[in-house]
Amino acid sequence: MSLLGTWMQRTAQQWMVYEMTKSAFLLGLLGVFQFGPVLILSLFAGVMVDRYPKKRILLLTQSLLMLQAVILALLVWTGQVRYWHILVLAAVMGLANTLDMPARQSFIVELVGKQDLMSGIALNSAIVHLARIIGPAIAGLIITFFSMAACFFLNGLSFIAVLVGLLFIKSSESLIRSKNRGMLGDVWEGLRYIASKQVLWATVLAMLAIATFAMNTNVIIPVYARDVLHKQATGYSLLLSAMGVGSFIGALVMSGRSKFGPSNRILWGSAVIQCLFYMLLIMVHSYAVSMTIIAIIGFLNVCFMTTVNSTIQLNSDDEHRGRAMGVFSLVFAGTTPLGNLLAGSIIERFGSNAGFFACGIFALAFLVLLGLRIRNKKTRSQASS
Repeated sequence: MSLLGTWMQRTAQQWMVYEMTKSAFLLGLLGVFQFGPVLILSLFAGVMVDRYPKKRILLLTQSLLMLQAVILALLVWTGQVRYWHILVLAAVMGLANTLDMPARQSFIVELVGKQDLMSGIALNSAIVHLARIIGPAIAGLIITFFSMAACFFLNGLSFIAVLVGLLFIKSSESLIRSKNRGMLGDVWEGLRYIASKQVLWATVLAMLAIATFAMNTNVIIPVYARDVLHKQATGYSLLLSAMGVGSFIGALVMSGRSKFGPSNRILWGSAVIQCLFYMLLIMVHSYAVSMTIIAIIGFLNVCFMTTVNSTIQLNSDDEHRGRAMGVFSLVFAGTTPLGNLLAGSIIERFGSNAGFFACGIFALAFLVLLGLRIRNKKTRSQASS
């Protein structure tokens, strides 16, 4: 229920900002404010997750997210909302999510245990992306027949469900790290831990390529829907729902194969192929074709992200898992401001089709360079042994 509200707010907020400003750059700037705190503070958030009970952290972060949704709803409802209001509330959301993401992701292992971790992550993705299908579609209808303010009010109310759910959850608490070492010392130790294991740093860098360059649909799709496909709020929200359908199917597929563990072939294959589909969209002006391709991208992205998440968590010990997921959050969402600004600038000058192509080609180039680096390192290791 809470995620339905979240996707309704995301859909309405992006559409409202583009309607208000008519600027892809200012739409990209919204992403900077929303994800900037993740870029700056994720590593410290990972230390907090290792130090304190995750359930208490989640109760705090979800309460803050509920508060910002209600304030935004009141501003829109009274007609007082301005662009800078949206930016400030996006920053509040970003601050809450900075702590919420690593806590929520590393909480899954306390709920299901390591033996079912990949299935737990995949089922969590299924819930997220089921909401991603339904939420934008509902938002489109509510915007059309009621108002944007209603989307934000409903999101605020939806957090009651997650807060009550958290209060009833009983989990097996993982090791809580002592606070003897300073915050910066813990951050540095976590980074050294990741750098010492190739499976971790290679996975993190692959995600860096996709998260920074490819995953900028929040900036590109509103412009693409309006300026290329000539659709209004309902048509735009259905594009997001199409991505959600693909993502939901991907989550079910990954849950079904969870007993085999994370696959390196799926990780790299899904990353490369989704880049190619992004590039393909430079030639697409058909609504039906674009919905199909965006659904395929959603499918591939969930296969990729589920594999990344599982690989990092299964290869991290209990003492470092919070910090590992802090790095995951940093790379997944913290680099979004950079990607959003890049995508927004390209779209502003060359159009949304070019934005899709540029994001795909940049991500693919990064992946190719990373693959060559890993291959050369493996060749040198084999030669020395």
